[in-house]
Amino acid sequence: MIKRLAALPFVLMLAACSLTGGQGETGGVSSAVEPSLRAAAQAAEAGRDYQGAAQHLSTLYQRRPDDTGLGIALARNLRYAGQGQAAADLMQAHLARTGRDAEVLLELGKDYLAADRAGLAIKMLEEARGMTPGNWEIHSTLGVALDSQGHAAEAQSAYAKALEITPDNAAVLNNLGLSQALSGQLDAGMATLSRAADLPAASAQVRQNLALLLALKGEGAEAERMARRDLSPEQAKVNAETLRGLAAAARR
Repeated sequence: MIKRLAALPFVLMLAACSLTGGQGETGGVSSAVEPSLRAAAQAAEAGRDYQGAAQHLSTLYQRRPDDTGLGIALARNLRYAGQGQAAADLMQAHLARTGRDAEVLLELGKDYLAADRAGLAIKMLEEARGMTPGNWEIHSTLGVALDSQGHAAEAQSAYAKALEITPDNAAVLNNLGLSQALSGQLDAGMATLSRAADLPAASAQVRQNLALLLALKGEGAEAERMARRDLSPEQAKVNAETLRGLAAAARR
């Protein structure tokens, strides 16, 4: 049964930093125009218009190429827009210009993951971890990269380290729970995702992942109850059929 997990839409979570910029030169962007561009970028990102956000940020970054905050924000939005390799190229160029920086290496690791280059992601994230071992997000993202390569034990060790730093982090618990389930530890994965789902900061995706694990355990009614919390009636109806099918298969 556990082999079917690989085909299911579980989501490993990569946390995102806020849109910030440093104190680089303003260049051709006047002090009056720059706040407007930043506000437009923030609004676009909040509205999931990642390409639009990237366009605004690119205008700023062209004039402030040493601004690490702007560079990371631009790379993040390129990554969200499906341009992982472009984001990685941007961060590589930024590193070459400004020197090794843990936050840039973290973003670069995420970009390489988005570009399906997990080996390079692991290399960048391990370097970042050596520079700032107290950053939980680096450990968690490294876990995602290791999981993508099938290194479940190492990935779970990375998540455990992240949880030492931030014990009740729903995103890290989500990743750990899925890693456990995908490596054959379904009961442990359910327990971890249940813990994550009970947290105030838990996202809808955490609850949907838990619903899938409940269905795979054969607990169809509980899976449907969990799934319906975040879905429209139409979505819930379609989703319920899938969960019932998984639960029925698990009980056979």
